[in-house]
Amino acid sequence: MSTAPPTAAAPAPRAQLIHIDVDRRLGHEWDEWDGKPLPDEGNYDSTPWLFFGWSAATIAVVGVTGALFLYLLGPRLALLHPSIPRVLWLAWAVGLGGLSLWWLLIAAAYRTRKPLLPEGLAERGLFLRMMRLTSRVASRFGRRDWVENAAVKVYNALALVRSRKVGTGELLLLIPRCFSKEILDGVLGIAGKYGVPVFVATRGQLARRVIRERRPRAVVAVACERDMVSGLHDVAGKVPVLGLTMTLPSGPCKDARLNLGQLEEWVKAYVV
Repeated sequence: MSTAPPTAAAPAPRAQLIHIDVDRRLGHEWDEWDGKPLPDEGNYDSTPWLFFGWSAATIAVVGVTGALFLYLLGPRLALLHPSIPRVLWLAWAVGLGGLSLWWLLIAAAYRTRKPLLPEGLAERGLFLRMMRLTSRVASRFGRRDWVENAAVKVYNALALVRSRKVGTGELLLLIPRCFSKEILDGVLGIAGKYGVPVFVATRGQLARRVIRERRPRAVVAVACERDMVSGLHDVAGKVPVLGLTMTLPSGPCKDARLNLGQLEEWVKAYVV
């Protein structure tokens, strides 16, 4: 009596790439890179509270700049009408007070993991502008990447409390062109497991284009801190996004690494 050979296990599903480009053209966010190794092998992991400290400083900068502007121009404006400086100072005080109250509510929403503000005033609106402005302030002091890492963590926390769910075909995974082969295989394995299409975004404009054409209901995006903050600013107001940053042991745009477990958690947050 013959015995049938054991049947080999079916290979795990693997996602198909929509597009890929593997050269090392640096994005414009890295124009000033001098080719030297990045600090801590490109790992900018930071506590989310770092963002709140720098965003508070940014609000202070905005307030002081506005006050200085009014102080210098107030006498000239009073020549046009005596009430103009008073009205502008009142508007300055109300605006600065409102921005400070918003900051407190964002901090409370992050701390409590509760949606205390509507999306337009949080992760899909005003928060995106504050994140971008804070990044510019931090870059003046050489702390841009660490602050942006913290900002993305706060953004994700605010987005996750919405508890969105979409169909498998309604989620899009955006990844950069600079993964090592090992990481790319892992990403494709996760995407295949959950039936999520993958698009390799060689440039920000192509990422925006594929979102317009495929019209996903949600996006999981992977990028370095600089590209992530820029991309969230451009896209998150139009479609819900969760963002995962990478480490850059070989510098920008080459052999990037990421936490595959965290990537799977972000995918599962939308489709499971």
